[in-house]
Amino acid sequence: MAGVMVVNDLKRGEIFQIDDAPFEVIDVAFQTPSARGANMLVKVKCRNLLTGQVFDKSFRGGDKVEQPDFERRSGQFLYADGRDFVFMDKETYDQVSLSEEIIGDRKLLLMDGLDVILHIYKGSVVNVDLPQVVEQTIVECEPVIKGATAQAQSKTARTETGLTIQVPSYMKEGERIKIDTREVRYISRA
Repeated sequence: MAGVMVVNDLKRGEIFQIDDAPFEVIDVAFQTPSARGANMLVKVKCRNLLTGQVFDKSFRGGDKVEQPDFERRSGQFLYADGRDFVFMDKETYDQVSLSEEIIGDRKLLLMDGLDVILHIYKGSVVNVDLPQVVEQTIVECEPVIKGATAQAQSKTARTETGLTIQVPSYMKEGERIKIDTREVRYISRA
């Protein structure tokens, strides 16, 4: 699967490799300098798929990058075991643990049975993508404010996983809500 690609062909979501680490393109911009004979610049905002770090990288037009031995497969979150999080590959039924350092704050969005996308680099699971929206139940929040409308101020609520999130003031304990996993914000009732 490994090969070489020209940076001019990079698109959002594409995976490339630098210094034996896979990177995912978050955004790409092309700049053509006004000076004659100057090379086009390719500015890439990318995420290291091993560490999760995001940074900007600039290339000259025509530069080449390697394509890593990388694939995405369907998986499922099974359970948390101390500081490790156990996932199952839905194709092979293999179980794999990822550390809290890799999962980070996303641990509060994980619920048993949640479908995820596994990132597999050189045959090993190195990270996961969560679905864009998850549903959780509010277990603790301030009481409903009388006369609250959808445009009213928000209040803090805690979900079954321990996630603290701002919700509209008319929400109450026991209600299911939809949460945007990219921005970790309330979307709507479930």
